[in-house]
Amino acid sequence: MYESGLMIGHFEPLHLGQMRSILDAAGQAKTLHIVITAHPDPHSDFNITLQDKARWLQMACADLPFIHIYTTDEIELPLHENFADVTIDIAASNAKLQRLIEALALPADTVLFIAENHPLAQLDVSEQLLMQVVTTPLQPEFDSYAIARNPVAHWPALHPQVRGDYTKTVAIVGGESSGKTTLVHKLANYYGASFALEMGRLYVGTDLGGSEIGLQYSDYGPIALNHAQAIREATAMATAPVTIIDTDFVTTQAFCEEYEGRTHPFVAACVDEFRLDHTIMLDNNTPWIDDGMRSLGTPEARGRFEQRLLDIFARHSIKPYMIDKADYDARYQQALLIIDKLIYGK
Repeated sequence: MYESGLMIGHFEPLHLGQMRSILDAAGQAKTLHIVITAHPDPHSDFNITLQDKARWLQMACADLPFIHIYTTDEIELPLHENFADVTIDIAASNAKLQRLIEALALPADTVLFIAENHPLAQLDVSEQLLMQVVTTPLQPEFDSYAIARNPVAHWPALHPQVRGDYTKTVAIVGGESSGKTTLVHKLANYYGASFALEMGRLYVGTDLGGSEIGLQYSDYGPIALNHAQAIREATAMATAPVTIIDTDFVTTQAFCEEYEGRTHPFVAACVDEFRLDHTIMLDNNTPWIDDGMRSLGTPEARGRFEQRLLDIFARHSIKPYMIDKADYDARYQQALLIIDKLIYGK
């Protein structure tokens, strides 16, 4: 058992193979220090920060107090498809290790944990390093380069703490009785995806006694806040590269403007601050069904509300993907095509 160990990596994204290497190192050292570096060529579809990566590892290792997490944007690691592409600069490597030793006040006998096939593990190289090298077993079923290049294709390999940052939200919006909720459930079942329900309808049931007669301007803020929390929970527990959202903050704002005659600034802030990745808008050309909570059933009211949605989308520079099929199954098939293209690259 070593007193102190050090691991360095991009961890973007953190995957199960890396976690197994961390656990192997943790089993050999009383204290394990993990330094997270910036990725030299981050994936353009995902905005991942050093803080995101620190959170992943902090959460994954929350019950392992002997593991300590750090970040640095000063030390760069080379990007490589395989270790054969890596050229080792002994002087530069030792300079990086010395900076970490000083910055973290590491004990003199701290060992460096690396994969057993890493070029630094070669005897002629390791003998020249400032720190003793200790290897961790290979994880051949996990290709870090391939996972980083296409996280969606390697979804099962991603650590659960990571998935919330690699799922894409798709909101299903439209006027009353446009088939939004049914489509949400169909899509969630098709993709095995997490989903967030419409909060306005739930709020009427929990806070207004089941009727919109008591709905007023002050209720739209809590509705938006509840929706933001529901989306956060759905993405945090993401089970697929796509997370389905029933309606959005734009819809909440549209109802506020429709019924209260004014824009709600908090809801407007939610539209911009809790930005959803993609929006699919359903045309209001399906039969209107009175379920006791709907009031915009005339052709004039439905057309007016649809235009209001489009105006608010334009106000916030959001371009929804339109579905204009009147047949429910055709809408479902059209939504699949859109999501397959946007999220899965099909």
